[in-house]
Amino acid sequence: MTPEAARRDHWQMLRYLATNALYGALVGAAVAGALIWLNIGAVGTHIARSSSPFLAAAMVVAPFALLFGGAVAASSIALLPYRRKFRR
Repeated sequence: MTPEAARRDHWQMLRYLATNALYGALVGAAVAGALIWLNIGAVGTHIARSSSPFLAAAMVVAPFALLFGGAVAASSIALLPYRRKFRR
């Protein structure tokens, strides 16, 4: 592999991981939003009654987004050899 091909491959891999992490973060934020909206465990009520509801909501949404983003990026790395091996 030439240095230029390796550089191109690294940028493609970085783009692939960033895209998957972004999709995971969006799914995590949606799950946290559903948790708040459906008031599961009275989370929505606690956030609504908080003195700083935006901070409280961010403290619920941010960990979900980070957790899901990392999980999707890690699973995409784990499935990468399988996809390359059986790609048509």
